[in-house]
Amino acid sequence: MSVLNGKKILLGVSGGIAAYKTAWLVRLFIKAGAEVRVVMTPAAADFITPLTLSTLSKHRVYTSFYEEDDPGKEWNNHVDLGLWADIMVIAPATANTLSKMSGGTADNFLMAAYLSAKCPVYVAPAMDLDMYRHPSTLESLSKLQQFGNYIIPAESGELASGLSGEGRMAEPENIVAFIEAEISAKLPLKGKKILVTAGPTYEAIDPVRFIGNHSSGKMGYDIAKTAAQMGAKVILVSGPTHLSVSDSNIETVRVISAAQMYKACHEHFGSCDAAIAAAAVADYRPKFPADQKIKKTQAEFSIELEKTVDILSSLGAVKANQFLIGFALETENEIENAEAKIRKKNLDLIVLNSLRDEGAGFGHDTNKVTFIDSGFNREVHGLKTKQEVAADIINKVIAHYA
Repeated sequence: MSVLNGKKILLGVSGGIAAYKTAWLVRLFIKAGAEVRVVMTPAAADFITPLTLSTLSKHRVYTSFYEEDDPGKEWNNHVDLGLWADIMVIAPATANTLSKMSGGTADNFLMAAYLSAKCPVYVAPAMDLDMYRHPSTLESLSKLQQFGNYIIPAESGELASGLSGEGRMAEPENIVAFIEAEISAKLPLKGKKILVTAGPTYEAIDPVRFIGNHSSGKMGYDIAKTAAQMGAKVILVSGPTHLSVSDSNIETVRVISAAQMYKACHEHFGSCDAAIAAAAVADYRPKFPADQKIKKTQAEFSIELEKTVDILSSLGAVKANQFLIGFALETENEIENAEAKIRKKNLDLIVLNSLRDEGAGFGHDTNKVTFIDSGFNREVHGLKTKQEVAADIINKVIAHYA
């Protein structure tokens, strides 16, 4: 999953021949999961139509403070648009546009939106090589960097003038890669490795039957995705679930039984900075699983059970400097049972949820949790989506390493 997923990107297009490349740039932003709005200078429409970018972005394109064909002349609010964006990208940025940006000249809608933006601004210059090297252009680029803007270096190659040299706008793929790299480098969990367990375990009775539980794995998967979005490398040890995740920062290890989950966790725990045990591991397993399917020949049938290994306790026993988080799903004496688990399992934090709380536990897209740390300090949260709970949990990891 790209770090641009869920981001609101305001793309400013100025009047250079490289504007034709912005159609592909919009597509790449949307493919990365971003929402895109486009602002164009009047001159940009000579190179690519607003209709094209509107169709690709699925939003209207802004070219002026009001639409000429609007009888009521309704005002386009550049301030709202500038404040809406998480990221602003100006591509291509012509020498004229760079000069206006550095000088604060707001003579078109794009410049007004730029001056209203509070978000990071990325600038992709595009012009002929002599214009790119001109002292006035270099001064504009220097001032924009001093303002805190990010300059995406122009590339070398054949130019519209027929000359060859530096001044080409960076290719759309390189613009996206540049922005992703800049964002990733500043993520709070960059360089951290986190182990996350998710889902149920299935303990075999025979080749077709098992002991399990109703865990969907959603909580653990949301935690893994949130950790990856914050820059962490994630090892996701997942029990049987229909869920999947596609993110280069997440390595998924599929297991079935508690014993398999134990083995996978201990293979990775030593190299991790934190571990979050969100899986609902079966407490018991059949002591003598049958090799063949058990036939329905008896009126009564009993299965001898034995305890599964306590994965979380085993991790707590070998913990060095890892930040270890466990879960407690309780139905009675919730606080007392959760605090006992903190002591017994050597946890730094436990996430307590009760099946008595409506909307919490298995089978819901929501959860209601209480955080209890190793000092038995409690932090009670109301009913939230599991994505929001995942963010709260990852914020605890971020705060620990801050």
